[in-house]
Amino acid sequence: MSERLEDIAAAIVTKGKGLLAADESSGTIKKRFDGIGVTSTEDMRRDYREMLFRATDAMKNYISGVILFDETLRQKAADGTPLVDIIKAAGAIPGIKVDGGAKQLAGHPGETVTEGLDGLRERLNEYHALGARFAKWRGVIAISNSLPSSGAVHANAHALARYAALCQEAGIVPIVEPEIVMDGTPGDHSIDRCYEVTEHVLRAVFAELYDARVNLEGTVLKPNMVIDGKNARKASVEEVADKTVQCFEATVPAAIAGIAFLSGGQSDKEATAHLSAMNAGNDLPWNLTFSYGRALQAASLQAWGGKTENVAAGQRAFAHRAKMNALASTGKWSADLENAA
Repeated sequence: MSERLEDIAAAIVTKGKGLLAADESSGTIKKRFDGIGVTSTEDMRRDYREMLFRATDAMKNYISGVILFDETLRQKAADGTPLVDIIKAAGAIPGIKVDGGAKQLAGHPGETVTEGLDGLRERLNEYHALGARFAKWRGVIAISNSLPSSGAVHANAHALARYAALCQEAGIVPIVEPEIVMDGTPGDHSIDRCYEVTEHVLRAVFAELYDARVNLEGTVLKPNMVIDGKNARKASVEEVADKTVQCFEATVPAAIAGIAFLSGGQSDKEATAHLSAMNAGNDLPWNLTFSYGRALQAASLQAWGGKTENVAAGQRAFAHRAKMNALASTGKWSADLENAA
């Protein structure tokens, strides 16, 4: 594998493949495990993720890279093989979540800024030595009729740009993730309000990336789709796809390596349908693919249920969702294919 940032970024967003986000923090994975009645221990977390990474059909054919949590990047499988090596053996690229989480932004009630820049240069060098070749940093943008404030947008865009520049210095491709949260509070915003805020945020992010001298060809964008709030859902699949594409054509430079959408509160099939509709019949300057966590894992987690005898069933469920999203990344998914499976 070439070590050029541009080549790594191109491999991450290669046509017909996408990213598995397996970077849930210990708190988030505990909530997911609670939902299936499994205790979240280090060994159980390892067993669950090892099950996904050893799902050969999914990993070899549909997954270009895996975003890991710090713990997972350092873990070994039950047989002593580093999990990173299992990912690489499947032809996928290991990546790492490096942000310290969204914290309350002083003076801005209801808004956050993502922390974690202190010591990031040293951590990135260590992560590179451990095998990570891309990283992820999420900026969380609240949305309502009055939010976000320009202060919160600027703070998050600036942090994303500083993170991206440090990544590239360390030979790591930055995934830049500004997320306008669909399922935040109150979650009653219209799709037009989401369009307005997404456009504003993306313009701010790219202005900061430019000022930070970030190489866009060696950068991947991980944005939200333009979609109405979770408590106001009425936009059709076509409207979500059309408005998202329109917004991105107006704001995202053609030079960016590619776009890997987050699923952000959408159901598995909703996220797949929207991605496929965007790719169908649109001639865009960048590949549009997926970087899904829950939307790739939910069915697999349920099928597995923490039991060794269910590993094969969990892997089949993961492979199915990975295949459906890979088809969506080429605009070839259909509801009939879901039902056939």
